[in-house]
Amino acid sequence: MNVSQHQSAELEQIYSNRFDEHIAYRNQVWKVLAASFFSKLVAADACVLDLGCGYGEFINNIHCGKKYAMDLNHRAATTLAPNVHFIEQDCSQPWRLPDACLDVVFTSNFFEHLPSKTSLAETLDQARRCIKAGGLIVALGPNVRYVGGAYWDFWDHHLPLTNDALAEVLRLHGFRIESSIPRFLPYTMVNRRAVPMTLVSLYLKLPFLWRILGKQFLVVGRK
Repeated sequence: MNVSQHQSAELEQIYSNRFDEHIAYRNQVWKVLAASFFSKLVAADACVLDLGCGYGEFINNIHCGKKYAMDLNHRAATTLAPNVHFIEQDCSQPWRLPDACLDVVFTSNFFEHLPSKTSLAETLDQARRCIKAGGLIVALGPNVRYVGGAYWDFWDHHLPLTNDALAEVLRLHGFRIESSIPRFLPYTMVNRRAVPMTLVSLYLKLPFLWRILGKQFLVVGRK
């Protein structure tokens, strides 16, 4: 087994242990997030890549013209909708996509899993190459400033980030920051009591609650 195969196998086991019993609930949450919030950033005819797609909760639920999903875990392909084109690869390597083909690169709770700042920089180089002029990169992830030591409760967390740090590196890679929200969603849906979707929808409409409960940042950059 080579390094890439070992990484993929380990990711599959981690995903299975952590997420399998929460798949249905996570999908319900992302239906609300996609319809009530992220649809404002994604045009109906947009070409979108879900980077580090996991089980495809975002890309399966967002309404857009063409859908791509990238992940190193081959099992991700089994949970993607039929209209999603799956790319199984290391995101820091050249993407198997042409230049300027994407309107939006979306990523949620993924950058912290990259092994180094170099990997993140190489990934952002690829994102910039593939995003059209005027296109967006939308990144959601745990803000280590507010999560604190709980950030390290996940074995596959490597790269601690804040919204300010991510905004800075996005600027270095040619993106203009349109929005940088330090507190957006609560930290995790794993091992937490499920809440009704009406409350999820209400939360998105009340930004003052984000400042109380939010521990994940949301950063939007434009090429």
